[in-house]
Parts: sequence; structure tokens; C-alpha cells
Amino acid sequence: MINLHLIKENLEAIKENVKNRNMSVDLDLVLHLFEKKNSLKAQIDKQRNLRNENAKQLKGKVDQNRREFLVAEGKALKIEVAKLEQEMDHISDLLQVEALKIPNMAHPDAPLGADDRSNKELKQIGNIPQFSFKPLDHVELGETLDLVDFEAGSKVSGSKFYFLKNQAVLLEFALVRYALDILMRHGFTIYQTPDIARESILQGIGFNPRGAESNIYPLEGEETCLVGTAEITLGGYHAGDIVDVSKKPILMAGVSHCFRREAGSAGQFSKGLYRVHQFTKVEMFCYCKPQESDQLHEFLRDIEEEIFIGLNIPFRVVDTAIGDLGAPAYRKYDLEAWMPGRGEHGDWGEITSTSNCTDFQSRRLNVRYKDSDGKNQFVHTLNGTAIAISRAMVAIFENYQQADGSIRMPTILVPYLGFDHIPNPNI
Repeated sequence: MINLHLIKENLEAIKENVKNRNMSVDLDLVLHLFEKKNSLKAQIDKQRNLRNENAKQLKGKVDQNRREFLVAEGKALKIEVAKLEQEMDHISDLLQVEALKIPNMAHPDAPLGADDRSNKELKQIGNIPQFSFKPLDHVELGETLDLVDFEAGSKVSGSKFYFLKNQAVLLEFALVRYALDILMRHGFTIYQTPDIARESILQGIGFNPRGAESNIYPLEGEETCLVGTAEITLGGYHAGDIVDVSKKPILMAGVSHCFRREAGSAGQFSKGLYRVHQFTKVEMFCYCKPQESDQLHEFLRDIEEEIFIGLNIPFRVVDTAIGDLGAPAYRKYDLEAWMPGRGEHGDWGEITSTSNCTDFQSRRLNVRYKDSDGKNQFVHTLNGTAIAISRAMVAIFENYQQADGSIRMPTILVPYLGFDHIPNPNI
């Protein structure tokens, strides 16, 4: 939620930002409700002052007629205050609903555009592999090498679920530990986070916990949801707190399962492990002073690059278009890996993202710090994918496949795995 006090003086800029994000928010209604709430508060304060003055006079020496008048006046003022408070509560609830729809402002350098087709490529790292054979996609490789069972996953849990098997199970744990080792070297505290969060936390982070367009699995009757990312739980960790970021930012890394409905996602680029309802992810989350967030955002992106450079996976970095940012993000970078089995000739597929959410989440979750003058201010929050296991597997399977149908393992993972390749059992 943006600072509502700034709406009136920045109304046109905020309207333009909403338009660029392809969102629908009635900002005039928000402004009307905000001013109405402030007007009611002023009226309540005035009536309370009159009640206090009334009570003060009743404590003094007054004649009987004056006392009866003051008692009647006090009762009337009490009724009037209660009526105004009830109206303000109603207006506050309406304002909360509408204000929560307002997205964060976007970085002035974020590319204009409605969707990912307007993303701006910043750089490419690594060499796209050249094969002497027609490369297979990860689904064919996973099934041939008995690494993934999509049919059993669908039978047991439904479509877009799966069983990892054999070496793929070890590969998941190796990737998690590899990412955590890098993050610990960079000063992150590591967490195993809950897979369930309260709806209030999801709303604070900027996720819609219910509704037809929600990507979240709500738990009926519980006012809780399965998390789509550890960003939710790590962001909720300090909800309502005053944190100490005076000397350095708070760096957190969480391992969690992620549950996403992925409603309406279909097509050849969504098949297999690329877009699923459950996967494991290592997520970075940071709290910092406002003046540090731009630099910290670059730091998170550098870590994501370090992880995939170490895996020797070719990737590119893109600056995400405003229309594809999502409400909490001020700016977002994506890493897209080359996936040889994607489409007819290979293509890029998103593997990580990192966002600077400025004070959008901290205002909603009331996370503050004390500035140099001892005043409470809202922190800035950032998040970034260290590694999403399912998509990392897609990239490894497809880029490291061999002519005999086997898959080499990235050299950096061999000490974690205890083997350097996954052989083709049919040879």
C-alpha cells in the first residue's frame, strides 16, 4: 500500500502508474474515502473535546438546573461520538478494501509495456550448447531415465503434480544445499519455513488469497493458505516489529515447498516441470533502510547470476516491463535460462526473479525501523529466487544431455551428489 497522504498531490502520476500496470483502481474513490475518514476523525475529536469539557464542568460546583442540562448534553455527545465512530469504522473498512488495490509505484527506468514481450534484455551469460543430435525436452529425458513420473503424480494428486525418482531426488537436495552454501557465504541466515500462512500475511505481502484469479490454495474454514513462495513467510516473520537495520540489512533465506494453482496456464512452454502446482524453492528476503534498497536489489541479482554461472547454465537477464511487474514490485529483474527442448529450436525460460518492493509490503505489515533521529520509519523489503528446483532441473536436463541419452551433472554439484552423470538405463 502506498502512502495515502501522497495521493492528492500525486494523483495524476499514480493514475498513470495504474494504467501502465494494466490494473483497475478507482483512485478518486480512494481519495474521497480518505478525505471522508479524516473529516470524521476531526469531528470525533471535536465531540470528544466537548465531552471532556462537559465532564469537567460536572465535577465542579453547578446548580441543579445546570447539572441536569450538562448530564443531558453529555448523553447526547456520547451518542453522537458513537454514531460518528461507527460511520468512520465503515468508511475505514471501505477505504482499506480500495486502497489495497493500489500497486506500488514503478521505477522510472522500468520498461513500458503490457507484458513480458516488452521486457528489456540487459545481458547474456554463458554459451548456448550446440548439439550434434536433436536435443530432447526435459519430459522425454525425465521419463526415459526414470527420473520423473508425471502419470503417477496425476493419478495420486491431479494434473501438474509429479513424483521425482532416483537420481532426481538427490539432485533436488544437492541444488538446495548448493544454493544455501552460497547464501550463507554472503551472510544470509537460513530458515526452513512453514508451508502455511495466515491470509492477513498474504494480503500484507501483496498476494490475493481468495477469488477466481487467485494463484493461491486457500484452506477452507481456516483463514490460512498454502504458500506460493517463502517470500510470504519470511515477509511475515517481522510483521508488526521494529527491526534493527542500523548497521546492515537483515538477510534471510528460506527453504519451502511452493503451492500454486497456475489457473489457465497451458501450452507447450508450460508442460512438464516448468509450470507445476508444487515445487521446492530457496528464496531470499531482505529488510533494509530505504536508501539501501536499490543497491541491495543489484546484490540479489548478482547472487542469482552467481548460482547459475556456477551451474554453467546459459542465461540472460531481463528488466521486467511495468505491465508484468505485479502490484508489490517497484522494479523486477528476471533470469531466463536457455532451454534447448523448449519449442522447435530452443528458447529462453524464466528461472529466477528478484524484486525491490520498497515500502509497499512494510506499510501493509507494519514493519519499521528507527532512523538516526529515533523516529519510526518503514523499512524497504526485497525478495529474490535463489533457486526454484523444478525449473533448475529443466535447464540442467536439457543443457547437459548427451548423445547416448544420458545427462552429465554440473561439475560444481558432483561433491554434493556423489556421481557425475545419470546414465541411460536403456543402454
